[in-house]
Amino acid sequence: MSTTWLVTGAHGLLGQDVLAELAADPDAVVTGLSREQLDITEPGAVRVAVTGHRVVVNCAAWTDVDAAERSEAAATAVNGTGVRHLAHACADSGAFLLHVSTDYVFPGDARRPYPEDAPTGPLNAYGRSKLAGERAVVELLPRTGYIVRTAWLYGARGPNFVATMLELAARRDTLDVVADQHGQPTWSRALARQLTALGRAALTGWAPAGIYHGTAAGRTTWCGLAREAFRLSGLDPERIRPVGSDKFPRPAARPAFGVLGHGNWLRAGLVPLPPWDDQLTAALNAPEFAALAAAARTSTRRT
Repeated sequence: MSTTWLVTGAHGLLGQDVLAELAADPDAVVTGLSREQLDITEPGAVRVAVTGHRVVVNCAAWTDVDAAERSEAAATAVNGTGVRHLAHACADSGAFLLHVSTDYVFPGDARRPYPEDAPTGPLNAYGRSKLAGERAVVELLPRTGYIVRTAWLYGARGPNFVATMLELAARRDTLDVVADQHGQPTWSRALARQLTALGRAALTGWAPAGIYHGTAAGRTTWCGLAREAFRLSGLDPERIRPVGSDKFPRPAARPAFGVLGHGNWLRAGLVPLPPWDDQLTAALNAPEFAALAAAARTSTRRT
């Protein structure tokens, strides 16, 4: 029996991978809507879009962390109020909602992984806007709402840190990269697989509603991620030089520790995401990343 899926933010880094995963499912009937096709801040448009779908995967979001600091109301309109519109529409139609959130809802002052029920406390406007969306899902969809927090997302279908490092490797001898922020680099394709698996588990009643942490196992720093990306790409990891966050002052404060625990996957009988370095190895074998690495290896230009 077929299942109807709606993917919002379908042209983004994660949305494209979710669509690709669902395209391989013969039982999935999928509607993918980009930001231009569906503005989730418009409640009427959201109601129309959600109608007729059994599962909604919300990949639509304001993702510019620093711009959110300058325009918190605009960010909250998307990440908070827009999610509330989606939750209302799903409540009215009986659809399941899988909403993608962030580790930035936490203050980043922990020393061990944050469990799913840890107290929140965002450091910046972006985190506050995302927390508003989470609260809407919890309030309106206590039995059919799923919040999946992710972090340090990278992939082959849009701008991201790993691609940027490989592109810069073709132009610079060395790169200074922050080494005092700790997190879990997560491949967008792996998260897309996890999201679709969670949606199927929700439909069968296997996975209870609530919060799940969709991040890779293990932890590293931005510097550690860049060095491993270089090593796996056949580049010298010593070209990456560790620096402190004060080297790159930003309008929005970043949590120093964004490592998340994965207990709810296990409690639901589902397997958490693989370790970050295993994900990175698989990602760098994808043609798009392989091409970037090849260009970096063969370039003779250094600035």
